[in-house]
Amino acid sequence: MSADLRGPRGRGTRRGIMLILSSPSGTGKTTLAHRLIDQNPDLVWSVSATTRPPRKGETDGEDYFFLSDADFQAKVEAGEFFEHAEVFGRRYGTLKAPVEDALSMGRDVIFDIDWQGAKLLTEQAPRDVVRVFLLPPSLKLLKDRLVRRGQDSEDVINSRMNQAKAEIEHWSEYDYVVINDEFSRALEELAAILRAERLKRMRHPWLTDFVEALLEE
Repeated sequence: MSADLRGPRGRGTRRGIMLILSSPSGTGKTTLAHRLIDQNPDLVWSVSATTRPPRKGETDGEDYFFLSDADFQAKVEAGEFFEHAEVFGRRYGTLKAPVEDALSMGRDVIFDIDWQGAKLLTEQAPRDVVRVFLLPPSLKLLKDRLVRRGQDSEDVINSRMNQAKAEIEHWSEYDYVVINDEFSRALEELAAILRAERLKRMRHPWLTDFVEALLEE
């Protein structure tokens, strides 16, 4: 296969990264992810499919692909998901086609999924996946954030705290761990991870032909 050699330095198109961010609810993951996307125009959200109904202001195809239970199951049986799981009685999954299209064009795709989804995604695409786990500085601060958000009842908050502890137990399964005790520092650490992973040799399949051409000069 010939290399895609474009530009004065002979650089071709790199393959994109599947950047997984996992954390307990309330750790600041969504805010960090949005800021990271603002800084990196080639980084895009993975739009998950779900069987839950849309919330106010959500748009099909942008926030989620909203599917019926029957449609979701049909895609499962057709092998169209990288991973799928049931969370709080609703089904969620990552469709293969839009992710693969982005990666092949050199775009990085960011995923907001839990440790179970991360494990399944890694099994499906081990060379493309980069896993980052975000930790809160303390569980007390995490609970305070959930309370201040004002979105959940006390029972739901307690349930989320129990779930947070269960999720944190899987921190060692990730490639990187970032503690969000200071937003700017956590953002810079995420940006550094992204920069380093983009430079890995395996992300640049055009290099083989480029080096061979160099040696023939």
